[in-house]
Amino acid sequence: MKQSKFSEHQIKEVEKGMPVADVCRRHGISSSTYFKWKAKYGGMEASDIRQLKELESENSKLKRMYVELSLECHALRDLIEKILTAEVRRESVAYLTGTHGLSEHRCFFDHFVPRVA
Repeated sequence: MKQSKFSEHQIKEVEKGMPVADVCRRHGISSSTYFKWKAKYGGMEASDIRQLKELESENSKLKRMYVELSLECHALRDLIEKILTAEVRRESVAYLTGTHGLSEHRCFFDHFVPRVA
């Protein structure tokens, strides 16, 4: 994503008394960009804006991590489904319920391990 060479802190200049048109002209931004920033960051202090940016960055990292783990989990489930026999599946479920405390329902996924009696 393209990074802007301007910061949202420029909105504070208007609060110091400069007219909006002068701030926009000085920084080379459009008035619509200014008003978008004002709607998003209007009542915030500089530290609040910085904290919001950090939280947004952390959130995007967590989303990427979740996607990677989901894809890895899906691939492992697909692999296990193809190579395990029914007897090994029963043993696996017994291990997961006994050692890790998972419920049988959690161990069975319709697309992962078919229920065996």
